[in-house]
Amino acid sequence: MKYHRINELIELLQPEWQKTPDVDLLQFLVTLAEEMKLEGQLETLTDDALIYHLKMRNSAKDAMIPGLAKDQEDDFKTALLKARGFM
Repeated sequence: MKYHRINELIELLQPEWQKTPDVDLLQFLVTLAEEMKLEGQLETLTDDALIYHLKMRNSAKDAMIPGLAKDQEDDFKTALLKARGFM
């Protein structure tokens, strides 16, 4: 894991964890895993999954994932031309 990912995870985790000050970190991670419908052991929870879940946790259900929003094109023709390398 790179240092910038650790910093990003801590920046996202801190304000959410502070909302429930009576909960230990591991208990909070278990809560996040349950919200994510994680199947399997807690050890299988990836940092990417945590980062995206924390980013999207308080957003609307139909909100776009932050990493995908920058690539969205409303016009199909523009999207097709960009995909083909003409734009």
